[in-house]
Amino acid sequence: MREQQERLERENLSPLASLSAESRGRDKEDIPCPLRTCYQRDRDRILHCKSFRRLMNKTQVFLSPESDHYRTRLTHTLEVCQIARTISRALRLNEDLTEAMALGHDLGHTPFGHAGEHVLNEICAHTGGYHHAEQSVRVLEVLENSGMGLNLTWEVRDGIRCHSSGDPAYTLEGRVVRYADKIAYMNHDIEDACRAGVLTEDDVPREVRYGLGRGKSERITAMITSIVENSADDIKMRGGDQELYDRLREFMFANVYTNPKAKGEENKAKDIIRRLVEYFMERTHEMPAEYLHILEREGALRAVCDYISGMSDRYCIAVFENLFLPRSWSV
Repeated sequence: MREQQERLERENLSPLASLSAESRGRDKEDIPCPLRTCYQRDRDRILHCKSFRRLMNKTQVFLSPESDHYRTRLTHTLEVCQIARTISRALRLNEDLTEAMALGHDLGHTPFGHAGEHVLNEICAHTGGYHHAEQSVRVLEVLENSGMGLNLTWEVRDGIRCHSSGDPAYTLEGRVVRYADKIAYMNHDIEDACRAGVLTEDDVPREVRYGLGRGKSERITAMITSIVENSADDIKMRGGDQELYDRLREFMFANVYTNPKAKGEENKAKDIIRRLVEYFMERTHEMPAEYLHILEREGALRAVCDYISGMSDRYCIAVFENLFLPRSWSV
């Protein structure tokens, strides 16, 4: 079955697609699956890992929203996956590789979203900083599977590492995921911001509304269509559409991602992260055993950051309450 699928890839995918039979492989040799290609296997390993499940209780933009309809890091991931697969299918790229990258791209996010990441980046400044894309790869290479890692292919790890900033991914599939991530979060964050009363749809710049469309669905369709119609040996939008895309990102950073109404609880969240780092740096023996092995190999700061960054918002708050808030006396 796997060999048949690899043959179909060679016959049907674009000459620029990444063929699973030509992968650079894994760090540790693994017996091929008789049913699944290597990228399908990577997708399944990510989907079934603990870090993926924790995304359901990690912040996207709004901390601890009361409504069930705000995005979490998990629902964001699923929307990125859908957009990336649509683009890859239209361009005849490897949809399985694209899906694996999209599902794993945010596994390294801290509790409380970019607020938590900002704190850990400050704390780790002298050791190279903290970035969620690099941490996502570390989760998959080092932390998952009881410290054994998931032993994913080189292409999947490269696409995850390069999904946010810096040099583009080696594969076109990885470059698709980079676009899909931003298309997803800009548009669904507008919807969440409108629900929260931070924005209205009419606040979106007029040139964006009339150039890319009014509403999430129209804008996403316009951006995807622009990429599909203008990509060849690289992934890109039409020039004018790229300008509107950039304008929308600028608007979102100015009006949502730094808006005090949307980010009003962030200082509290940052304080929680700082205090937990301080606490566990002084009491490393209280961390779970799997992080004590990291402590021995890579030092206390690395182990503490791995432990705290892997927490969900809910668990992070529960640990903080258990350590720092007095309990009611019971007889």
